[in-house]
Amino acid sequence: MTTHRTADPGELGTTGAPAASSAAAAPGLSRPLVLLLATACGLVVANNYYAQPLLPALAGSLRVSSGVAGLCITLNQLGYALGLVFLVPLGDLLAPRRLVVTMLAVDTLALASAALAPGAGSLLAALAVVGLTGSAASVLIPLATSLAREDQRGRVVGILMTGLLLGVLLARTASGALDQLAGWRAVYGLAAAATGLLALALRLRLPKLPARQGQSYPRLLASVATLVRTEPLLRSRMASGALAFGCFQLLWTGLPFLLSDRPYHYSAATIGLFGLLGAAGALGARPIGRLQDRGSAHPATGLLLLTLAFAWAALAGGHHLLPLIAGILLLDVGAQGLNVLNQARIYTFPVALRSRVTTAYMTAYFLGGAVGATAAATLYAAAGWLGSCLTGLGLTAVAGALWLGDRRAAN
Repeated sequence: MTTHRTADPGELGTTGAPAASSAAAAPGLSRPLVLLLATACGLVVANNYYAQPLLPALAGSLRVSSGVAGLCITLNQLGYALGLVFLVPLGDLLAPRRLVVTMLAVDTLALASAALAPGAGSLLAALAVVGLTGSAASVLIPLATSLAREDQRGRVVGILMTGLLLGVLLARTASGALDQLAGWRAVYGLAAAATGLLALALRLRLPKLPARQGQSYPRLLASVATLVRTEPLLRSRMASGALAFGCFQLLWTGLPFLLSDRPYHYSAATIGLFGLLGAAGALGARPIGRLQDRGSAHPATGLLLLTLAFAWAALAGGHHLLPLIAGILLLDVGAQGLNVLNQARIYTFPVALRSRVTTAYMTAYFLGGAVGATAAATLYAAAGWLGSCLTGLGLTAVAGALWLGDRRAAN
């Protein structure tokens, strides 16, 4: 496994020597607290995906064009990206519990504002804030790793990332069903109530850790770029994560085009049910984080890349239902498993750096997914489903080349 150097005190953002290892300082995380944090990750990130099946309802209710309604997703995702860059690093500077609870309190107000929005402008503004504060999920994960023992860190990351991915995959199904029952405003009203209760639960259950002193906010942000420039392990995991999420988004953005076309001609409601397959794949990847705890992350990464390759081969036969289902399950196990291992590996950095490491990794991860999602529609129109599958196989091959480079560097 590629090693990284120990950061200097200026990068740590502390007044003295590097922080003690979590194995020595942390008593470990109880199972109820791990499950609470996983639930928090899923619910918080789900707030950023409710709008996708609601666009027709939003356009009709607010009497705007589909293009204006589509800005709900654009501004929400832009807000999330800004939160990754400007808010998540604060986890290395401020008291973590206060930061998380404050972000979720603002998130609750923004969701309530979305539910009560009188027009498109106020809804767009509210959803941009929902995206910004939704980056709290990426504050919770490094916080959890700082509380976990070293021998349970990979397992904890696996559970939290499973919760997060389940939130992404099931949000569309839940919001579509609730919209049919009670309308789109009920979706955001219930999300506001759930997020408010979550903020209260975390306020009561999270330990009170002190703020870290000795670094200004501008220097804190600048040190993210320094970490990317000086840490080969971080750069390689960023690239691997971007490629894995690019594959994930390439599949899930292109899949509705395939399922609404010949030979399936499925309705939007039926297409939404395929998210349950993704959830099953995510659950299958949950135990993979333990392989980092056992020192087997590198060979496990190679096996997961093979899983991705087999997934794209199965998906190439996607005009038949059984290969399509198999490919979806395999791809979600592979992509989610790689993300779990990547995060377990970057959280071997000192505790005082983990929020900034998260910012670097998740920004690359998000950008990779954005490219995959953007390319999916173009690829399907230009080269059909097979073209999308060949592109995904190419992305997997690039990730495999990076993996081979990691192995050579370790020898």
